[in-house]
Amino acid sequence: MKESGNAKYMIRVSVKLDGQARRKDIIGAIFGQTEGLMPEALDLRKLQRSGRIGHIDVNLDSNKGKVSGVIEIPSSLENVESAIIGAALETIERIGPAASQLKVLEISNIRSSKRTSMVDRAKDILLDIVKQRDTEADNLIDEVRSVLTTSEVTTYKDTGMTCGPNIESSDSLIIVEGRNDVLNLASCGIKNVIAVMGAGIDDALVELVENKSMVKAFLDGDRGGRMIALELSGVLGNKLTHIAFAPESREVEHLEKKVIGKHLGQAEEAKRVITRIEKSEGEVTSTSEKIEIPDEVKEWAGNMPKKANQAVFILEDGSVSDADGVKDTIAQAGETEGVQALVIKTKATTSLWEMVAESGINIVIVPKMDVKAPEDVTVYATSDF
Repeated sequence: MKESGNAKYMIRVSVKLDGQARRKDIIGAIFGQTEGLMPEALDLRKLQRSGRIGHIDVNLDSNKGKVSGVIEIPSSLENVESAIIGAALETIERIGPAASQLKVLEISNIRSSKRTSMVDRAKDILLDIVKQRDTEADNLIDEVRSVLTTSEVTTYKDTGMTCGPNIESSDSLIIVEGRNDVLNLASCGIKNVIAVMGAGIDDALVELVENKSMVKAFLDGDRGGRMIALELSGVLGNKLTHIAFAPESREVEHLEKKVIGKHLGQAEEAKRVITRIEKSEGEVTSTSEKIEIPDEVKEWAGNMPKKANQAVFILEDGSVSDADGVKDTIAQAGETEGVQALVIKTKATTSLWEMVAESGINIVIVPKMDVKAPEDVTVYATSDF
């Protein structure tokens, strides 16, 4: 829930749809279908621009092809005006192609709730003061060390490439995408890191890797990361020895220390990764050609649903979601955490790839590849295994 700082009331409205819709569809309906319904003084667009109503938050769940959820609107208006806005929302009967039903759940007094929370929190703080002990020495040392480590991050010569202090003295080198990636790895004690800092590979990096025994690229888990891998390989050639990626759709700068260690430790031989990327980015390979299939993909394919027109997610922790209809499963992609791949038992069609592309899923396993997939989706057909 997001509130504007001076909000007095929180308008909570339930929404039920006989079909599918996204947050932007609901927001559009709220502004569009209440326009002209209320007095000009209560025009929602003007109220939001002036800060009289805050950010409209929409939390949705999808089940069996139908969407339901809660809309939350913080209001600094008086109770009468807030009630009128809530009633106006109940008049919305259609969102996109789906019939809708909106119902005011409550209009709560935020300040009253905050006073109650403040009193409860004050009690907790008082108890903490009584029970508080001095910070342990180890924690102090770690805190100071992290400041010193990140302060060692600098710029390599006059190139503008952010780097750690050990990139020249170390026998190995880790190449990342940006400054924040370097800072994150430095905070974990990894100091032989340098960032390419955007498009183009500086000649100084080519010279730097010349005498390294190991050069590892650690890149974001998205299509941009894969494109940088191709660029690095083209410029550095055999000097690029290994490539590692952050988990799918995550960025190196936001990874936790444990995740960084895991994925760096699982870095693959660069040539193998580049071959896989080049194939996934090129035209659909004919079934008569031999394709290199990663072992993990073969394992994932073993979870192919038994029934036709069903699908499952392969999650980041290795678990598998329950089998459900293809459309319903894809619709849940944005609300399912840690999706690595989608395994579908159905024929690949143009409409299927449109749904997959919109969902943000990057890896799909299908029985047979009949239609070319979008450029940012890697597809493996079990018929090629």
